[in-house]
Amino acid sequence: MKLNLNEILKATNAELIKGNNNDFLFAFSTDTRTIKSGEIYIPLKGETFDGENFIQNALNEGANGYFTSDKNKIFDEAEIILYVKDTKEAYLQLANFYKNKIKPYTIAITGSSGKTTVKEMMYSVFKNAGETVKSILNHNNEIGLCQTLSSLKKTTKYLIVEMGMRGAGEIELLSKYAEPDIAVIVNAGSAHIGRLGSLLNIAKAKCEIAKYLNPDGVLIAHNNPLIHQINDKQHQTIYFDLKDENLEVKEMTSSSCLFTYKGYSYKLNVAGEHNIQNALSVIEAGLFAGLTPKLIAQGLKEFSPIEKRWDIQEINGFKVINDSYNSNPESVKAALKTFLLYTPSPKSVVLGDMGELGLNEEEYHIETGKFLEQFECDYVLTIGDLAKLIKPSNLKTVHFETKKEAAEFIKNNLPNNSNILLKASRFMKFEEIIEELNK
Repeated sequence: MKLNLNEILKATNAELIKGNNNDFLFAFSTDTRTIKSGEIYIPLKGETFDGENFIQNALNEGANGYFTSDKNKIFDEAEIILYVKDTKEAYLQLANFYKNKIKPYTIAITGSSGKTTVKEMMYSVFKNAGETVKSILNHNNEIGLCQTLSSLKKTTKYLIVEMGMRGAGEIELLSKYAEPDIAVIVNAGSAHIGRLGSLLNIAKAKCEIAKYLNPDGVLIAHNNPLIHQINDKQHQTIYFDLKDENLEVKEMTSSSCLFTYKGYSYKLNVAGEHNIQNALSVIEAGLFAGLTPKLIAQGLKEFSPIEKRWDIQEINGFKVINDSYNSNPESVKAALKTFLLYTPSPKSVVLGDMGELGLNEEEYHIETGKFLEQFECDYVLTIGDLAKLIKPSNLKTVHFETKKEAAEFIKNNLPNNSNILLKASRFMKFEEIIEELNK
C-alpha cells in the first residue's frame, strides 16, 4: 500500500502538523524493527504497550514520518507529522481507502468454527478465476485486516478476508472497513460463549458481518434458527445446510468425500460432513460471483487442509490425524463422528480441554463423553482438568496428567497400525504429542 500525502489526509482526516511533499508515494509500517526509508510509522496501542513510545526508534531506522495522537510528541527530524485521535482507526481508514482504489470483489467470512477452512477453500476456488488475495494465516482482527488490505496489488481481482471476534461489535468494525460483496457465516456455535453469554448473543455478533454489506451483495449463512431470527432481511440471503434437498452425499472415507449439489458433482480431499457443509458456502459464493460449477469443483478438489486441521501423518507405524488447532463442542462432535464412522480399526482418540466455554464448561465436556457412547473405538485418552470429565461408559478411557505420559501409553499399548485422532483447543499444544511420538 502506497499513498501520497493528499490521499493520506483524505483517508484519515488527519491534521498535518508538518510536511508538504505530495509527489512521493509513502508506504506504512507499524513495526520499528523492520521500518525503513520511504515509510510512515503508525504507532499502535494495546493493553500492555504504546507504540508512540517508539517514534524516535522509527525515525532512527529511516522512517520519513509518523502518526501521533499526542501533539506534544514532536520530533524535528521527521519530514511528515500527522495528528489523529486514534492511530488504529487511521490504519483502518488508510487500508480501506487503498482497498477502494483497487476495487477487488470482496468476500468476508466468519463463524464459530471452520472459518479458516472455508477461507482456504474459498481461496482454492477463486484463485483459478483471477488474482486473489486472502487473509494471512488466521490474522482475522483489525490489524490483520489492515495487513491484508495493504497487500493488495493493482491487478487483484478477488479479496477473501477472515473475520474473528472475541466480543460484540468487533465483526461490525471489520465489516465497516472491508465492505464485502459477499458475507459468509459458516456457523454460530458455542465457541466464545464464555465471553458472550449465550448462543443468541453469538449469533448476533456473527450477523454483524452483513452490517456494511454491498447493497447488491449477498449474505450466505448457515441455516440456523438464531440467524434467521436476527437477519434483518435488508439484503439478499442464501441459507445452506446438510439437509438441503439439492445435496446428495455419494461417498465418504476418512480422507475424502464425494457429493452432488444442484446437479453437479464435487470432490473434497478431506473428510467429514462438516467439510461438505463448509464447501456448500463456498459453492454458493462462487455461483453468486459468476464462477462456473466446473471451476468451483476444480478448486474444491485442489483444496488441502492446513496445519493442525485434519493433518494426517504417518508416525512410526501410527496414522495420526491432528485436528488440534481449535476445539469447541460442535467441532469436537464433527471430528469424532467423521473419525469414528469412517476410519478403520484399530482406532483411538486423544481429547484435551475445550476453552472459553464459560460457566457450563464442565457440562460441555461431560456431554462429549455421552456423545462418544454411540461409537466404537479402542481407547479414549484424555488430557487436561476438564477433559478428564469425558467418560463414555462403554469405552476404555484413560486420563493423563501430561502429554508425554499419553504419548508413552500410545507407544506401549496401541497396535502400531492404529489410527489416532488428536482433538483439543490450541492452548493444549497437542503438537507436543506428535513430537513425543516421533522420538
